[in-house]
Order: sequence, then structure tokens, then C-alpha cells
Amino acid sequence: MLDVRKFPFEPFVDLLRAAAEPTRLRLLVLLSGADLTVSELTTILGQSQPRISRHLKLLAEAGLIMRYQEGSWAFFRASDDPVALPVMRALVGWVDPADPVLARDAERLEEVRARRAERAADYFARNAAEWDRIRKLHVSDAEVEAALLQALGKRRFDTLLDVGTGTGRMLEFLAPRCERAVGIDSSREMLAVARAKLDAAKVGNAQVRLGSVYHLPIERGGFDLVVIHQVLHYLDDPARAVREAAGALAPGGRLAIIDFAPHDLEFLRSQHAHLRLGFSDQTLASYAETAGLNVRSLAHLESTATEAGELTVTLLLAEDQRLLVAGEERARTSMTS
Repeated sequence: MLDVRKFPFEPFVDLLRAAAEPTRLRLLVLLSGADLTVSELTTILGQSQPRISRHLKLLAEAGLIMRYQEGSWAFFRASDDPVALPVMRALVGWVDPADPVLARDAERLEEVRARRAERAADYFARNAAEWDRIRKLHVSDAEVEAALLQALGKRRFDTLLDVGTGTGRMLEFLAPRCERAVGIDSSREMLAVARAKLDAAKVGNAQVRLGSVYHLPIERGGFDLVVIHQVLHYLDDPARAVREAAGALAPGGRLAIIDFAPHDLEFLRSQHAHLRLGFSDQTLASYAETAGLNVRSLAHLESTATEAGELTVTLLLAEDQRLLVAGEERARTSMTS
């Protein structure tokens, strides 16, 4: 059971006062499930930007939400404060999502998400054939692949899942280490490129499928290794994608996340559809831990391959703990018997 600390009286009154207003409660409901900008919230609620900004300021001061900057964009999300977060979840949980006002907000939120997805899909469609070249501008594949092998050690994996497989490079690279490999991508153009590249490389134990990173079209709990390589920065909800990927792990399976550390290369967002300008170590670790995984290692790789500046790549390896827990339970049982 979650250990919820108690609020002091006056701050708790301030928190309730901040939430007890129609627009601010609507904002809490929206931000409980998505990271959104002021302009996106303005579009969803149909109110002026100064008005929305004022309400967001009050909610942030009460500790219910938090603001974070990515380049020239400011995002808002639910607070991760261990005291305020349970209160926010409770308040949002008590509200009927079928209420006409909230239902309309939810519809507009999906429209915002659909536009984000369309921009990313359009980018992939226009650049599918050039994706390998574009990726090399961002980071050295050779560096990443060597670091990934070092993190994985000599262990062989029966089953591999590559989430957001793109051109299928991770499948091609890791296929010799596994019996069966599956790649998932939402772009048909990317899958066409991946299939051609896998055929050319004579990779016979890998297949690719069309699907969403949020609803993976695979068996749950069936993969020994799941890889999310340079995918999270394109996503509206990276934490959700990590949870979905973790759900694909077999007991004791491992999840490898490879993505950029925080940076200020705004052209990656404006020209290459990056929704996130990198992730801090703490953010990636929290994604894995919230998904029920234990972080085993975290490494950084720096690259100067882009003319716009230097990028650092983070490689996080996390592990499903179910076998460990079962082993500990057996050990305790044998000691008491």
C-alpha cells in the first residue's frame, strides 16, 4: 500500500483552494494524463493564453503541477511530489470522466495528440529512405552498438523486441544474439525499408510488424530483451511507452533504452519532429522504476557528429525483478522449513 505522508493544515487548504475552480480542475484532469504546452491547453479549453497561464501558475504554486522547459517550449505535467501527487490523483479520480465538459476536453486532447502523431508520421514518410543518414548526423551507431553489447554482456536472448524499429538496424545488429526477433513501427514506409534491409543482410530470424508503441501487437511477457532505441524523444507520452515495453518482458528480462541526454538543439524539433530535447538520467530511471524495473546500469556517450553542436547519448539498462523476487521467496521458505 502507498505510504501517503500528511499535509500540514494550511498548505492543504491552499491546495484544495487551488483545485476548487472549474478551469483549474479541468487542467488537472488533462495534465494527469499528458504533458502539454500552454498553447495546447489553450486549444483544448478554448480560453485565452493569459487566462490559462494564470491558472497554471496557481496550480504550480500549490504544488499540484510542475513546469519544465525544453528549448523554447514550456511543458506542464502532474507534480511528482510524493505528498501532492496522491492528492491530485484522488481529486482527478473522484471526477466523472463522462461529464460533458471533461468528455469534450478529452476529445480535444486526442485531437492534439493526433496532430502530434501526424507531424511525426509525415516526417517519417518523407525521410524513410534517408533515415539511416539522418540518424548518423545525431550520433555514431558504432559507439552506441559497442556500448549496448558491453551493457548486455555475453548473455544470449531467446526473444528480442525492438520498439520503434525504424529501418531495423537493432534487429539486424542483435539478431545473432537471439533466436527470434520482432520489430514494431507505426510507419509503413519505415517497415518497407526495414524489410528490405533485413533481406539484404540475410537476417532470417527477424520480422517487423505495424503497430503502436502504446499498444504493442505482441504477446505480453514473452521477450527476454526489449530495446527502445532513439524513439522516446518522438513520443507524446514516453513514460507510457516504457510501461508498455516493460509489459512485454518475460520474468528476468531486460529493457535497454537509448536516447539523448538533455540538449538545446532546437533544429531537431523544428526540422526532425523531436517532441523532447533529451531526457535526464533521473527521468529515464523514473520511467523504468515506475514500470516496475530495476535499473542495472546507465552510461553516457558523447558525439560531435552534428554540426549544430555536441550531443550526448544515454544508455540505460533495466531488468524485470520477478525471478529475483521468486528466488528470494524460495530462499526464505527453505530457511524457515
